[in-house]
Amino acid sequence: MDQDLYQVDVFTDRYFHGNPAGVCILQGPASVDWMQDVAAEMNLSETAFLYPEGEGFRLRWFTPQTEVDLCGHATVGSAHVLWETESLPRSRRIRFFTNSGELTAEWDNGSITVDFPAIPTVEADPPDGLMEALGVAGEWFGMGDQHYLVQVRSETDVRSARPDYTALARVADRPVILSSRASSPQYDIVSRFFAPCIGINEDPVTGFAHCCLGPFWGVRLGRNTICAHQASTRTGDVFVTLRENRVLLTGNALTVFRIKLLPDVASTNSPVAENGV
Repeated sequence: MDQDLYQVDVFTDRYFHGNPAGVCILQGPASVDWMQDVAAEMNLSETAFLYPEGEGFRLRWFTPQTEVDLCGHATVGSAHVLWETESLPRSRRIRFFTNSGELTAEWDNGSITVDFPAIPTVEADPPDGLMEALGVAGEWFGMGDQHYLVQVRSETDVRSARPDYTALARVADRPVILSSRASSPQYDIVSRFFAPCIGINEDPVTGFAHCCLGPFWGVRLGRNTICAHQASTRTGDVFVTLRENRVLLTGNALTVFRIKLLPDVASTNSPVAENGV
């Protein structure tokens, strides 16, 4: 059978900006090796694979090198494709069952809002060599289970950072978020996201990062709504709303293309259920 595969630009309203995600809607569970091979072939920061399960969809995300437990932009991309292909009406909230628990997506006046867990960051000392690899002077350093967060003095410091990715991969065992208050008047904060440890030197616009940045900056700004800009080469915008231990991420998405995997390629997928997934 043919298998459709979509590429969607997320957290942007302009083509070739934001973060491109692969989206593959399956009829049922797929082989992990096959999903990893497809993600490596797509060579995007993440490719999402989903299939109907119960009253929602089982959803998994793969980088070109490995499976990850949480990905914001590919979740927004998945919801976008489901609605754009009329697989579901836009009036219906989508439930996704993932390694990070149940996530939801809603159509919101032309944008998409996803409901994600808020991820805390605690102050810590940076690993040896990390700040040197980033090439910045940090004002505050913290970490969570799956990230480091570095606050720097200014938006200029965020934009001008030129990390040594080889060194960063050696000293940082998890992704690094670099952030500051924004000097651009239309934004509250700016950030960049570096993850050579999982094969992504710099991710264009990162939903996961804003699950960390939301609670971090919410306290410092004294607000529960934050307009965030990720200052990668492609750039992108995320509107963040804090609700207790959850973070709502709102952004736009555009389908760039749809392709069909040839039958011989699709047939190399041997569905295997792992731990009930």
